[in-house]
Amino acid sequence: MNATKSAPEKRDSRLFGVLQRVGRSFMLPIALLPIAGLLLGVGASLTNAAMIESYNLESILGEGTVLNWILTVLSAVGSIIFDNLPIIFAMGVALGMAESEKATATLSAAIAFFVMHATISTLLDLTGKATDGSLHEGSIAQVVGINSLQMGVFGGIIVGLGVAALHNKFYKIKLPTVISFFGGTRFIPIISTVVYVVVGAVMFFVWPFIQEGIFALGNLVLNSGYVGTAIYGFIERILIPFGLHHVFYLPFWQTGVGGNAIVDGNLIMGAQNIFFAELASPSTEVFSVSATRFMSGKFPFMIFGLPGAALAMYTTAKRERRKIAGGLLLSASLTAMLTGITEPIEFTFLFVAPALYLFHSLFAGLSYMFTHVFNVGVGMTFSGGIIDLLLFGVLQGNEKTNWTAIIPIGIAYFILYFLLFRFMIRKFDYLTPGREEDGETKLYTRADYNEKKKSEVAGEPQMSAADVGLESTSSLIVRGLGGRENIKNVDCCATRLRVTVNDSALVNDALLKKSGAAGVIRRGSGVQVVYGPQVSVIKSELDEFLKG
Repeated sequence: MNATKSAPEKRDSRLFGVLQRVGRSFMLPIALLPIAGLLLGVGASLTNAAMIESYNLESILGEGTVLNWILTVLSAVGSIIFDNLPIIFAMGVALGMAESEKATATLSAAIAFFVMHATISTLLDLTGKATDGSLHEGSIAQVVGINSLQMGVFGGIIVGLGVAALHNKFYKIKLPTVISFFGGTRFIPIISTVVYVVVGAVMFFVWPFIQEGIFALGNLVLNSGYVGTAIYGFIERILIPFGLHHVFYLPFWQTGVGGNAIVDGNLIMGAQNIFFAELASPSTEVFSVSATRFMSGKFPFMIFGLPGAALAMYTTAKRERRKIAGGLLLSASLTAMLTGITEPIEFTFLFVAPALYLFHSLFAGLSYMFTHVFNVGVGMTFSGGIIDLLLFGVLQGNEKTNWTAIIPIGIAYFILYFLLFRFMIRKFDYLTPGREEDGETKLYTRADYNEKKKSEVAGEPQMSAADVGLESTSSLIVRGLGGRENIKNVDCCATRLRVTVNDSALVNDALLKKSGAAGVIRRGSGVQVVYGPQVSVIKSELDEFLKG
């Protein structure tokens, strides 16, 4: 029998659900960063005059050549995406947070973004604050061509969340007959315009104080030194199982919390923004480690550490199951090494051995600290795998990035992960892949298996393997989530479905795992179903199934 939740527990569940949806809504603009970073990284690197001169490539890549023109265009295309992240986040967050009629919410967010900044710009001109020097240096910037307060992606997020809230409340509104044409979804851009004139006026007075607080917080973080870097890395990794890591690291990457720097005469705020501004600048001699400290630490444990853990799990698997376990672990390791998507391998030991995940998070924090100590200046888009290391480390040259320091740190991490994981798996008999007692190599524990059996005994119809094979993945997911009527909202991030349900008690973990899920995380009405990198295809098929 389930005990009635207390009021604090209900509040925590609601908060988790909201944060889950916020984190999910960040994924669309974040997913754009790799291609933007690729274009900027290749374009800026191969048009850098110093690099061309060093390798005597003037005849191929020098000014006026066809390749130079092409690469210059690629660099400009990459830059325009990073320069306009605020409005991209406004639209992406509105899209992700809207419960229905998402296209209307997205368009309304773009309108509200222009309205808010136009209001701020007009007030700056009317009060003379645009030119009188009363504001903090760097407080004013060009935002999509509008002279406004420098709000960064925070401005976009404020618009996205606000418009989504208005949209979800009013998109079905019915107005009096005489103005009924403006009801329903047509009402959303109208109400968004009105509201964000007011929001813009409020931000004009409030945001300068918020800016001062952000600068102060950024200075506090930067002055915390190596310890602060380690704490940042630990928190970022420990939040992965909850799907809340995007909410945590984004302010460091995209706002003044992650520091600020002058690049080519412009004030740039946010660690990732600083790195890519320096990447695009021909005058950069060394990348700012005070910015890359929030990124470089991923490379040692993603490229080296986690493969060491995978090898430990493989060598401790039962001999007759090593082939199956090896295939699973090799695929997960390569995914982590190449793309920096680590959840497939992390979730292979998270559910069976939480203690291993705790050690992993601690080592991740120390990895950030070590790369900071050794002045590694390698940035990234969002992954931290070999692709990013090649683009933003090797290709930029060791003089700029000190990328070679990652190699000895990484080798030490490979050995450390292998020895510790191997020792703990054997010592505590963790049921990592290939060590299961039921003869199946799965990504969940014996306790998960018992829970599945318990749910079947309690009344869930048992299905043979043939039955499971005949039932589509989408059908299993829908049944596992409690049926169509219980599904309120479905979206996905890089590796997991993120679902909002009406009644979490109807969710059946066993059915979801039969559909191929590596794990299920539940908190209040928020459900996260882990499938790995193929989740976007699963989500598209599920959308079509729900519409059918």
